[in-house]
Amino acid sequence: MMPEGDVYDRNCPSRTIVGHATSQWGSLVLGKLLDGTLRFGELRRAVTGVSEKMLAQTLQALERDGLVHREVHPVIPPRVDYSLTPAGTHVAERIRGLFGWIQENLPELVAAQRAYDARRDGNV
Repeated sequence: MMPEGDVYDRNCPSRTIVGHATSQWGSLVLGKLLDGTLRFGELRRAVTGVSEKMLAQTLQALERDGLVHREVHPVIPPRVDYSLTPAGTHVAERIRGLFGWIQENLPELVAAQRAYDARRDGNV
């Protein structure tokens, strides 16, 4: 039995999972899959800006972590569907909550960025 993890310990295996789930592409993929099962191309169109290579790597990492389920259908041409596992749904709901908070507070956050940039540029 593995001892309880400590995400703040650099040697804890949870760090890898945190990195995958909270990376830019990982969090966006998890958030989008909360809407339902998607094929690779559908995910790529839904998460704009991600390259095919990065999406493939992200999905593979999330599948390895037990957050995404990959189902290959035995048809020609091959069809692969991606969906969230129960653990993935749990994480994606929290990520979606964070996204909602950011969107609700976007004006204040952007204003803070501008104020910071102005101070750094010596314009204030």
